[in-house]
Amino acid sequence: MSDKPGLLLVGELPEWDVAALEADFHVFHYWRAADKAAMLAEARDSTVAIVTKGEIGADGALMDALPKTKIIACYGVGVDAIDLDAARARGIPVTNTPDVLTEEVADFAILLMLGAARRVRDGDAWVRSGAWAARGPMALTTRVSGKRLGIVGLGRIGSAIARRAEGFGMPIAYSARTRKDGVAYDWYPTPAAMAPHVDVLCVAAAGGAATRGLVDRTAIEALPPGVIFVNVSRGTVVDEAALLDALRQGRIGAAGLDVFLNEPNIDPEFLTFPNVLLQPHAASGSIETRKDMGRLMRENVAAAMAGRTLPTRIA
Repeated sequence: MSDKPGLLLVGELPEWDVAALEADFHVFHYWRAADKAAMLAEARDSTVAIVTKGEIGADGALMDALPKTKIIACYGVGVDAIDLDAARARGIPVTNTPDVLTEEVADFAILLMLGAARRVRDGDAWVRSGAWAARGPMALTTRVSGKRLGIVGLGRIGSAIARRAEGFGMPIAYSARTRKDGVAYDWYPTPAAMAPHVDVLCVAAAGGAATRGLVDRTAIEALPPGVIFVNVSRGTVVDEAALLDALRQGRIGAAGLDVFLNEPNIDPEFLTFPNVLLQPHAASGSIETRKDMGRLMRENVAAAMAGRTLPTRIA
């Protein structure tokens, strides 16, 4: 057994982050362990840190299996799958990696909006297949500039999306539980109240129990015909059955989706809609941003080991 303290790695990370962690810790690769119970038993007495991802999380049973844990460090901003109450009850601080991915995710939301509305994937296929030469121009698409944008959740990412959308001349509205001070955009208390007044709906709310089903069937059915629907939040925030119904009925003009229920095993019906641009939960997936996320995650772990204030503690 190594003399280094143990660290349980719950989900796969880029090789540069793993190498950096292994310089200071004996890393238990829980995500690839065939016998997870045996690994927890081996790690029990030495492990002082858990590193996880928002969509994988950590529950009370995992915390109890590693009683010397000093920190749960989440690689990502979302912590919806981490049992925060269980962590608080056990005195284990939880951190995430906000801000470093805000601009990247906002860029990706705009990409999804434009790519879905202008059918960029179809245009590429039209050229590659020879259809352009054989059949002429492809079908016309729809404009984005000047359309009314509604953002569900005007937090860090939602605000960054709004700043970008201003450059497209889009009137902006947002839904949130309360109106934000100093924000001039139109405010609605719920997505359902905002839905009839938008041409593009972009879901950017945080995940978790508080936002589960926030964009519900009532909201989706209130959207105007031909709406562009974008989700860079969490699959749980949207009533997926209602979204599929709207797509099936032709009420959604285009959709750009980066997140789903039951990722990565998404509902196969999504694959049947040519007007839906699908992405594998990749909004923060650039090398630069992932390196920034890893750096901040490691800074939190190092601070916990040294007894210093954690840079981005959330619980």
